[in-house]
Amino acid sequence: MLAYVTLGTNNKEKALEFYDAVMAELGAQRAFANDRLQFYGMGPGQPMIAIGTPFDNEAASVGNGVMPALSCADKETVDRVYNKAIELGAKDEGEPGNRMPTFYGAYFRDPDGNKLCVCKIG
Repeated sequence: MLAYVTLGTNNKEKALEFYDAVMAELGAQRAFANDRLQFYGMGPGQPMIAIGTPFDNEAASVGNGVMPALSCADKETVDRVYNKAIELGAKDEGEPGNRMPTFYGAYFRDPDGNKLCVCKIG
């Protein structure tokens, strides 16, 4: 159902540096881009995340309550992605752990303040 999620940035170069490393931990890579957006994905037909400057040329801001959750293959990947994000300057919003019997997740904010979750469901 999900095609892609876009997160805004006010410093595209810094954001792409952050997401190149974090997405690599998930097995994702740069897919395609235009002058404003860089998409990351894991292959054709798979959901993607796009990082870029807002279409209206206004400053990017964090959406209150907006939080993309990125699926991981296992708990170890959740831990690895979370640790890489923190190492790159992300702000902790919830260390890795079980949140429900079948949900293992971790939460962080990227350098622009966007909140993300990495999780293993099931």
